[in-house]
Amino acid sequence: MNNQDELSVVSEVELIYRSKTRASLRPMIRRSQDSYRVLLGYWNLNKIEFIEEFKVLYLNRGYRVLAINELSTGGMTGTVADPRLIFATALKLNATAVILCHNHPSGNTTPSEVDKMLTEKLKSAGRFLDITVSDHLIISAEGYFSFADEGLL
Repeated sequence: MNNQDELSVVSEVELIYRSKTRASLRPMIRRSQDSYRVLLGYWNLNKIEFIEEFKVLYLNRGYRVLAINELSTGGMTGTVADPRLIFATALKLNATAVILCHNHPSGNTTPSEVDKMLTEKLKSAGRFLDITVSDHLIISAEGYFSFADEGLL
């Protein structure tokens, strides 16, 4: 293979973002209750007490929702939240903030030590990229826990 052939096999990447929703129609997040309401609307309530899922709200500078991403679905006691996938998506959307969310099938919304460590890890990664982790909600069909409301961010 000569030098010209080697150059022809290099892939080109193009980043684009096209929204199908006008900015003024996107939900605005002012407090944790807004996040919970939006997220619960996209949760399969038939599974909320069965399997653990992790979702992310991506926000623009005006705290309007750009997108919701169902990041992972796990088992009854856990799921994966890969920081690379969370922030790759945020960068592609040109998001300036994210709100993390997962459910506890047990209905107990108290964060575990693993939940706290993950939140800190993602907060640090976001800080490096100038993407704010605004909150991390642990939800159930009956309520939620907000890291921001409890001063844990």
